[in-house]
Amino acid sequence: MLALSVVLFAGCSRSGPAAAPATQPEANTAPAPPAIPQHDPATAPVERAAPPTLQAVVLGEFAASNPAAESATGALTIEDGEIIGANGAKFTTERVALVNGDDQYTADARFADAMMIEPRQQVELRHVVEETPPTDAPGNAFCGTLKTGHLAIAKVMDGDVEQVKVLALSGQGLPAASATDVSACAMAEYRSLPKK
Repeated sequence: MLALSVVLFAGCSRSGPAAAPATQPEANTAPAPPAIPQHDPATAPVERAAPPTLQAVVLGEFAASNPAAESATGALTIEDGEIIGANGAKFTTERVALVNGDDQYTADARFADAMMIEPRQQVELRHVVEETPPTDAPGNAFCGTLKTGHLAIAKVMDGDVEQVKVLALSGQGLPAASATDVSACAMAEYRSLPKK
């Protein structure tokens, strides 16, 4: 009986120290990760999700090549956020979409038909935030006395010459098949200037 109690006592004494090492690693473990992930400045921008950037269909300087372009702007400079006419016309713009010629800007009108482009042709749609009419003849603005709501811009190659087509649309709604207040004002054409 004495031998049995010594064995039990030895077993208990062995389990006591064995329990201590099992609890010791808890004190040495790293803290739990924070509930909100922290920004790592070393992370490269390409590793983060970001909305796609709308690219310009065309940028640069162009000469007017039809009567609508001559009267509304004259020569035209297309920049990222502005479209500037040689006659003082100016449009502060923001890109809102890239659409195809086959897309509709009203229930019964397609960009391809109004701009005389291929249905698969890409069209850049810009919202006109602010408009300045032509200096000498304000009535010659794309939409006359109405505010230009959007400009649709397409580029077509004619040999090695860029031909730019700009469709001016009135109305503040987004040009689409469901639009109710959008209508075409003018379709202006431009050509790239000869290389110097």
